[in-house]
This record gives sequence, structure tokens and C-alpha cells, in this order.
Amino acid sequence: MKTKAVRIHGVNDLRLEEFDLPPLGDDEILARIVSDSICMSSHKLAMQGDRHKRVRAPLEQQPVIIGHEFCGEIVEVGKKWAHRFQPGMRFAIQPALNYQGTLWAPGYSYPYIGGDATWIVIPNEVMEMDCLLEYKGDAFFMGSLAEPVSCIVGAYHAQYHTSPGSYVHEMGIREGGSLALLASVGPMGLGAIDYAINGSRKPARVVVTDIDQARLDRARTLIPPESARKKGIELVYVNTRDMADPVAALREINGGALFDDVFVFAPVRSLVEMADRLLGHDGCLNFFAGPTDPEFSAQFNFYNVHYESHHLVGTSGGNTDDMRESLEMMAKGLLRPEAMITHVGGLNAVAETTINLDRIPGGKKLIYTHKKLDLVAIADFAERGRTDPFYADLAEITARHQGLWCKEAEDYLLAHAPEI
Repeated sequence: MKTKAVRIHGVNDLRLEEFDLPPLGDDEILARIVSDSICMSSHKLAMQGDRHKRVRAPLEQQPVIIGHEFCGEIVEVGKKWAHRFQPGMRFAIQPALNYQGTLWAPGYSYPYIGGDATWIVIPNEVMEMDCLLEYKGDAFFMGSLAEPVSCIVGAYHAQYHTSPGSYVHEMGIREGGSLALLASVGPMGLGAIDYAINGSRKPARVVVTDIDQARLDRARTLIPPESARKKGIELVYVNTRDMADPVAALREINGGALFDDVFVFAPVRSLVEMADRLLGHDGCLNFFAGPTDPEFSAQFNFYNVHYESHHLVGTSGGNTDDMRESLEMMAKGLLRPEAMITHVGGLNAVAETTINLDRIPGGKKLIYTHKKLDLVAIADFAERGRTDPFYADLAEITARHQGLWCKEAEDYLLAHAPEI
């Protein structure tokens, strides 16, 4: 059968193409993609082309389907996997397969599986590595957000601390400690705030910084300090733009103390160095931001590494357990990742959006792969709606949900948007 998909052929060479999928093997699964959210990692893939570590063959010879934050429905199951998966089952995928020690991943490495497609063939190794996960939610877009949420979950689990005189690492953020989230009101930062409040290990205080007041105000509206207070957590939002000494100011907010855990959400040298200066004894710095520059570096105080037990961690994605935790917490309504989404579009918008992602303001860009739609900000639905009843209806729906994307909006779009 034929599929329509966005494939990468080289540096910034993304093409929306129609081509035949191969016949389904006994150890493969045919699936229909419904939604995919565009990740900055796909932008980096577009920038690097064959130089990207997850590309497994020259792209000129074997273009691959991009996109790895996807959700859909199983259509046909090869006999090897018929005992575990059935047609009609909704699914999400953990793209970091870790298959036979490789970096291969859907969205980077395969010609017939990726999120920005209408139909895909899921290869045997995805099931072998237990990375095809049933999604029991009722909104496809939430399944697409499970992968980025799992990156946040994994980052929190990667934190560690020690006890005096012990070399045993206690994993996770410091229970009842102080947590600073720097440059943390973008899409992933919002998810990090949400998880800090609702995760299993809770800090006593969370200080969130940024230099964009409008984004801070939006974060405060979506995750108000009052909601954190109900969980026994003090949540403080701080604009550090005009602070002469942000380290001193943040220490004052933290009762004069340094922080147990500091996360950095932007690949900015001065921000990393500020995080280093904010670490207290046995403090753990999490460099969450993925830089595009392979030479990115910053100074780190090794005197404090030696005498204050400072340590540094970084993760690139989550693992399958993190995905399962994300799906479970979303199913229980413990997390609200819909706050990440600021734009919605169709498969036709993927190539341009991916290439220009670093220049498009806002948060996550959500794609419905069977639809033909411009990429439009949710905040612009009402303006579009002056001349287009489709967007007028979407504006009215999202307005009832704090201006956020929701299942009602998804259902309306799937029923009324034009097919690709």
C-alpha cells in the first residue's frame, strides 16, 4: 500500500512524498499514524543530515521518515506478534530502541517508520525491544506527548545524591529539598514544573526562572503556585533578565541557601555557569538542553566537585519505563502536557516547520498526519476564524479549555479538516 510521508534526503532536504510500503513481514506490524509532535531533535537531524549519530545509512541512498513523537492505531499484525497486539489497538513508541547496541531509532534511521507519515511498517526490533506500547487514552495527541514527557521523567530519575560517608547513590531529586529550573517556561520546562509537583519525589521548594515575562505569566497561569502549595511545595516564578546578581537573588529566595538540584533548559554558557554557582553541597546539575553545536562547552568549578561533591548529569530521551510512567500518569490525569502545545498543523506543514523550528516562537508543534493544514498558533485561531469557520470553531473550543489543545478540539479537527 502507499503512504505519504516526510523524508529527509540530506541537510535541510525534507520532502513530502508518496511511495509504496513493502509487503508486511510475519514479524512486522502495519499501523496508521494519527498525530506526531515535532521535536527540536528532528530540527537537529535536518541541520546535520548524514552527520547525525542516529542515521544508519547515507540519506541519499536511503532517505528516512522523520518524526518520533507519534501516536496511532495498529491496522495489521504479522503472525509472530499476533499474541500480543491486535488491530485497532492504539499505541505510542519509545524511539530509543537500544537495539544490539545501536542508536537506531524511528524518526531517524528507518525508511518505513517515522511519525510524519500516514501509514508505517513497524519493524521487528521495535517489538523485540518492548518499545511498542499500548496507549489507553482517548486523545491521540496525548499519546504523541508521551515521548517528550518521558524525557522529562528520565531526567528526574537520572538525578542522584549521596549521604555523608557513603558512596551509595540515591537516585532522583532530593526529597524535601530545593530545586531550581532555569530557563524553564518553554514546552519542556512546563512539563518539568508539572512533574516536579506531581512526581513521586517532591521537593520543598521549586524556583522557576526565565527572562521572558510573557512566558513566565503563561506558566504561572497554567501551573499556579496555589496548585503546588496544595501538594506541600512552594513554587516561585522569577524573571532574572534585569538582575545584577541573579545567583544572589535566587539564593535569597531560597532562604539564603544554595540548591540541591538545578536543571538547565537552554544551551547557553552563562546559564550553565550560573547553575554551577547555584549548587549546594552534594548538588546535582542536570544539563537538559540539547545543544546543536558539538563544541558547546562551559566552565565548571572543579574545586567544588572535589570538596563540595558537585556532580553533573545529562540525559537524551527517556527509556521504556519512563514512557510507561508518562502514559500511566497522563491516563490518571496527574500530568497536563497539553500546555506544551502552541501550534497545530497538517502533514504538508512538517518540512518547513522542522527546518525553521528554532525560529518559530511558542511550544510544541502538533501535526495531524492525514490532514492538510497550515501550521497555525492556537492563539491565532480567533483571528483566522474571522474568515474561516473551521478556525472560528476551534477558537471557541480551545477558549473553553484555558486556550489549550484538548480532545474536543482534536475530535473536531479529525472530523472537519481536509485530508492530505
